[in-house]
Amino acid sequence: MSERLPLFPLRTVLVPGLVLPLTIFEPRYVALVEHLLSLPEEQRAFGVVALRHGRDAGSQPGAVDLHAIGCTAVVRDVSEPDGPGDGRYELITSGAVRFRLDGLDENAGTPYLTGLVSPVPEQSGADPDHLADLATSTAAAWTAYRVQLGISTTGVPGGVPEDPAVLSYLVMAGMVLDLPERQRLLELPDTATRLREERAILRREQILISELRSLPAQELLDDPPVYN
Repeated sequence: MSERLPLFPLRTVLVPGLVLPLTIFEPRYVALVEHLLSLPEEQRAFGVVALRHGRDAGSQPGAVDLHAIGCTAVVRDVSEPDGPGDGRYELITSGAVRFRLDGLDENAGTPYLTGLVSPVPEQSGADPDHLADLATSTAAAWTAYRVQLGISTTGVPGGVPEDPAVLSYLVMAGMVLDLPERQRLLELPDTATRLREERAILRREQILISELRSLPAQELLDDPPVYN
């Protein structure tokens, strides 16, 4: 059965485990933040769903404008940099779990969208030994890719994660990808399929970097704050 979840449509794909800073000032999303602040801390979550086209701001998007798979964002920290009541919030959120957007609650009575969503469980897609082999080969391709970009570490404390699902999302978040390709990876049905696709992309990018001898802009590896 679908659950109701406040939605924040963006021109970005949120990945489980990824930290997403947000600056909120548009009135409808200020209302969303104030609603979240009225809840217990453990319930402060909303859905980030990527827009198929158009801009973040402006007219309210409909279901046809939104991708079918999104990710819940858990609020980790909220501040009002201009003082209480000024109508501007700084949020630190982190991606939690994927969800399927089944529809929109047209009777929610809120200025922001409320989705009817179903959680998308993370499936392994392979037996443990095969999944471990996939994770090892993808981690090797990921490390080699970052070395080619002049980055000698994984960018996370403790190095490459051992959990294949966590690794798949780390790689997905860290690669230089356009929105459609990142969304495609988010929608893949299981960890094994995602790792295979990522390994293929990483190997392709390594060849291109070697042949063209040109590197993607370093700043593309770091997600900037999103302004609504």
